[in-house]
Formats: sequence, structure tokens, C-alpha cells
Amino acid sequence: MKRQLNDDATMDGIMRAAPATIRVVLQHKMLCAGCPIASFHTVSEAAREHDLDEDQLRRDLEAAIKRGDAD
Repeated sequence: MKRQLNDDATMDGIMRAAPATIRVVLQHKMLCAGCPIASFHTVSEAAREHDLDEDQLRRDLEAAIKRGDAD
């Protein structure tokens, strides 16, 4: 599967480009929406900071991006 999220994409950039990802962020109990650090944290950094499985987070974000494109 081709990665939709590049490694240097920030959480803020992802949420702005694909608002459907905000729901994923909240479901993972992350507070990135509205957080001033979100404009600096990549997916990898956010996953590490919140002690989450990065691969699962990426899959969930990518699925939300794909669903958002279909709307």
C-alpha cells in the first residue's frame, strides 16, 4: 500500500488538509486539535509522545483521508 502521509507532514497540516482526520485524532485520545505543538509534531513524533502504535495511527489517518476524498 502506498503511503499517503509523507514523513514530514505535521499533525496540524494533516488535520487542515483532511478534516476527517480530526475524528481519528480524538478517537486515539490525542489532543492535537487546537494544540500549538501540532504544527511541529509529525505523525511519528505524535505517536511517540502519546505512546501509540505509529503504524496503526497512520493506517487510521490514511483511511480517514481516503473516506474524506470519497465524500
